[in-house]
Amino acid sequence: MTSANSGNRVRELRVQAGLTQAELADRAGISRTAVTAIEGDRLVPSVSAALAVAAALGTTVEVLFGNAPPQGGGEVWAWEPGSTPDRRWKAEIGGRTVLYPAGVMPMWTPLPDPSQCRPENTLVLACCDPAAGLLASQYAAATEFRLLVLPRSSRQAVEMVRNGFAHLAGIHLSTNDDPGRNGQVVADALGRDFRLLRITRWQEGVAVTPTARLRSVRSAMQSRLTWIGRDPGSGARQCLDRLLADRPAPRHIARDHRGVTEAVRSGWADAGICVQLASVEAGLDFLPVQEEAYDVCIPEALADDRRVKAFVSVVRSAAYRKLLGQLPGYTTQGTGDLQRS
Repeated sequence: MTSANSGNRVRELRVQAGLTQAELADRAGISRTAVTAIEGDRLVPSVSAALAVAAALGTTVEVLFGNAPPQGGGEVWAWEPGSTPDRRWKAEIGGRTVLYPAGVMPMWTPLPDPSQCRPENTLVLACCDPAAGLLASQYAAATEFRLLVLPRSSRQAVEMVRNGFAHLAGIHLSTNDDPGRNGQVVADALGRDFRLLRITRWQEGVAVTPTARLRSVRSAMQSRLTWIGRDPGSGARQCLDRLLADRPAPRHIARDHRGVTEAVRSGWADAGICVQLASVEAGLDFLPVQEEAYDVCIPEALADDRRVKAFVSVVRSAAYRKLLGQLPGYTTQGTGDLQRS
C-alpha cells in the first residue's frame, strides 16, 4: 500500500476477535512489532501484509484501512519488495503495470527471463493449487501468453483480484454440503459481475506421518497428534476447523498445501490438512475428509481479454484434461464448465 493509512481499524477488529497482538502476528505471518506499529499508524503495511492481516481477522483490506486499490496507469508493486530487485515480473491489469519481485517467486511458474515477457502478454492467477505449474506449462506451450502463479489461499486470492493485483483467483471452499460456497464468497468480495471456471474436484483430507499407523480420520482425531494449521480464509483451514470443532486451532501455520506436508515430513508436526496430491508427493499417508470444487474466478470485465480467453481454452483442452486426470485426488468431471454469476 502506498499511501498513509489514517485511523485504521486493526486494533478494533483484533480486540473484537479476542486476539492478542502476538496471536494476530502469528496468524498473519508478520512480527508482533509490525502489528503494534500498524495499529499505531506508524507503519504502512505492504499489500501482502495488509492482505494477510485482513485474512487473519476475517475481513477485507478496505474495511481495515479504508483504501481502495490504486487506479489509472503507471507502475505499482503488488507488494513491497524490501529492496528493489534487479529482476521482476510485469503484468498489465486494469490499465496499469503491476510489478512482482521475481527473485522471491516460487518455482510454480515455468517462465523465461522476465525481460522476455511483456506485461500485456502475462496473465496472473492467485491460487493454492499445487498443480498450477502444470497448467502454466500447458498455457505457455499452447498460447503466445505466459501464466504467472501467485501462491495464495482462497480468500487471499479473491482479495488480490479485488485489489487489482491479479486477473484470476482460484478458490476451493465449495463442498458437497455447501456447493455454492465458492460463488457466495466471491460475490461478497466482488459483487455479482464474475464467472466461475471449473478446474477440478479434488480430495482434501489429513496428511499424516506413516509412523502414526492411522487408518481413519476418526482415529486421527482420537490420537494425541501435533497438528500444523493453515491460514484463515483457506479451504484447508475450513476443513480443519470442521474437524477440530471446539478444540483450539494449531499455533503454527503453513502457507500452502506443500508447506503442510513439509512440516509433517520434517517432523515439526504429525498431521495437517491438504489436498491429496501434496500428501502423495511427500510420501505421507492420506485420510480423505471431503471433496471440494476448485474453481477459478474470472471478473466479468476481463471475460473478453485475449489472455483470459486463451486460459479458458487451455483448461478445456483435451491435453490439459488428460494430464489433470492423472493426478492423485483430481477429477475432470466438469472441468472447463463456466458458471455466470
